[in-house]
Amino acid sequence: MKFSVIIPVYNRIDEVRDLLQSLSEQSCKDFEVVIVEDGSTDRCDEVCREYADRVDVKYYYKENEGRSIARNYGLEHASGDYFIFFDSDCVIPSDYFEVLSRKLQDNYLDCFGGPDAAHDSFTPTQKAINYAMTSFLTTGGIRGGKVKLEKFVPRTFNMGFSRAVYDKVGGFREMFSEDIDMSTRIRHADFSIGLVREAKVWHKRRVDFRKFFRQVYVFGMSRITLKLLYPDSLKLVHILPAAFVIGCLVLIVLGICVSWWFFMPIVAYFTAIFIGAWISTKSFKIACLAVPASAIQLTGYGLGFIKSFTQKILLRKGRDINEEINIRKGKNEKL
Repeated sequence: MKFSVIIPVYNRIDEVRDLLQSLSEQSCKDFEVVIVEDGSTDRCDEVCREYADRVDVKYYYKENEGRSIARNYGLEHASGDYFIFFDSDCVIPSDYFEVLSRKLQDNYLDCFGGPDAAHDSFTPTQKAINYAMTSFLTTGGIRGGKVKLEKFVPRTFNMGFSRAVYDKVGGFREMFSEDIDMSTRIRHADFSIGLVREAKVWHKRRVDFRKFFRQVYVFGMSRITLKLLYPDSLKLVHILPAAFVIGCLVLIVLGICVSWWFFMPIVAYFTAIFIGAWISTKSFKIACLAVPASAIQLTGYGLGFIKSFTQKILLRKGRDINEEINIRKGKNEKL
């Protein structure tokens, strides 16, 4: 089975270098790498040439149209039997393809996803953000944790599917949370989907809290778009960050106006996050940073969710619901 690794890139030279270095060290070499430069002003073609003798890498440059269209461009130019998607800010363990090949031979999946983790070399802030993005206390385990509150959904930081899936389902739609949309379409087409826990990647995350807030805010907004496309897709775990924001506001008002005891649930919750992060990372500093990172994770997602819910569901502003439904009913052709 030959894999085609498809990576959309936008102004990420240093990250592409780290990614290609990790791919050059793979124990299993049965893969090609398709780099699609999506209109970058800081191009990585020279970096790709540096690794051409160590990695079977194909480089393509196109005008900026978005990461989904870049991935679809890569799909059109890939020659493998099975497509793998990484984010450009990932680093891949040296046994990744060896492990994945073995797992797919033992238990074939039409579509799989793997977890992400923080490498020892990452900054404390990146590790704290990684904890906030993967902890059951903050996300309900929806990114491949041991315990989950919804069905596992592969994400494009570490995801793959067969050529047969692509031939039937088509490519990615240009939208936020396009990987969740893609995974849902694959599931609805009755293909097998599963988690390959051993095929992990190291994910660098955002390097500061401001960028992290913007990222999770967009995630929260996109959840309503997904709800309009797939009415049954909205689960309790997706509503919890919005409930957290509203609940904290109520408790803070009551704490100020009635009794300071109303602050205790908030203190207890973030104390649990601190302790959980300290146990998980064995670092007091990372545990301290995990508290604001988790607050940003929940508040950003919750505010984005509330804003989009208010605009699209309550006020019916922005894109009309019928337009969302028409997207879903569109022809299953390669996009």
